[in-house]
Amino acid sequence: MAASETHRTIEAVWRIESARIIAGVARIVRDVGLAEELAQDALVAALEQWPESGVPEKPGAWLASVARNRAIDHIRRRPLLDRTHSEIGRDLDERQQGAVDRLDAAIDDDIGDDLLRLVFTACHPVLGPDARVALTLRLLGGLTTDEIARAYLVSETTVAQRIVRAKRTLSDAHVPFEVPRGAERDERLASVLEVLYLIFNEGYAATAGGDWMRPALCEEALRLGRILAELAPEEAEVHGLVGLMEIQASRTRARTNDSGDAVLLNDQDRSRWDQLLIRRGLAALERAAALGGEPGPFALQAAIAACHARAVAPGATDWSRIANLYAQLASLQPSPVIELNRAVAIGMAEGPAAGLEAADALVNEPRLDGYHLLPAVRGEFLEKLGRLDEARLAFERAAALTRNAREREVLELRAAACAGG
Repeated sequence: MAASETHRTIEAVWRIESARIIAGVARIVRDVGLAEELAQDALVAALEQWPESGVPEKPGAWLASVARNRAIDHIRRRPLLDRTHSEIGRDLDERQQGAVDRLDAAIDDDIGDDLLRLVFTACHPVLGPDARVALTLRLLGGLTTDEIARAYLVSETTVAQRIVRAKRTLSDAHVPFEVPRGAERDERLASVLEVLYLIFNEGYAATAGGDWMRPALCEEALRLGRILAELAPEEAEVHGLVGLMEIQASRTRARTNDSGDAVLLNDQDRSRWDQLLIRRGLAALERAAALGGEPGPFALQAAIAACHARAVAPGATDWSRIANLYAQLASLQPSPVIELNRAVAIGMAEGPAAGLEAADALVNEPRLDGYHLLPAVRGEFLEKLGRLDEARLAFERAAALTRNAREREVLELRAAACAGG
């Protein structure tokens, strides 16, 4: 295998396995920042050795084993650094045995528990909300700082600083690697839900790279969401998030064609939607509603997804209800992205002129500067109104802004179609 191909393989394996490796090591060393460093050491070892020795039969297990060995070595060295010589002999065996015991427990334990501990640790209240999100996306999702920045509409430098400071803060505060209970768990729950959905979204519509989707991230976020639903069965928003992710994940097979090209919602073959996931999602939404109270942000988004899931054809979609649900969502979480989604629903319910008017009201919104979906939405409405030159320019701008290669191809084709029209 050529070195370049080996490096691509390593990158792919790391994307899939990094969260599990970091979580497993963190359970041993009790420090997520150190765990990431030790996991990165395993990645460096792979980059050095695999081009010569070849990719192992089980590359994820190889990385995990190297990272865990680094963790054991670290624990063995630590007494030499912080204990007197007279204590070393007695303490070393105890520490080594403790490390082995924790290693055995980590191997035997359900990996989902370690990942869940990783999420809750990264979402500790000692960190600010933005730092919790950035750190968890980095550790659990394996996202680069650039991908996190684009997902959260902030600069890459800002994200990098948040991650470095967050890891240092957790270490200095000696935050335990655990799933908290009672009031402490509730305190962190909203942030955990937000983080899980951002991870799901990165898998559902990748911000960068050559793939339209990264299904492994969707599956990981959904699996963790289901675990959370069992941990917090009386929390309506947990069920709302699970319902939302189930319904959105149901469309995965229909979102690309045989060539891997993106297929937009209204063009999808709805017979390919996973009916089991839809039923699960609707059941989770009903479970959230049964708990009473006003619906929260995730329950509202799940209700929007349910409108699409229940429509047997695009023309049967209740766009008026979707626009109303987005209005409710915007009242709870004021956001220009939510307003842009509402503009799409208005355009579908009331016509492209109304939709374009709503979208144009967001053109000078600084938080949408560089956000490719704003010109993409405008291009859609302009094309329907027959303003093809303007539509072409809008699609070209959207194509220039996106970092996803598949999405860029779709937008460039839309621009070309307008030029040809």
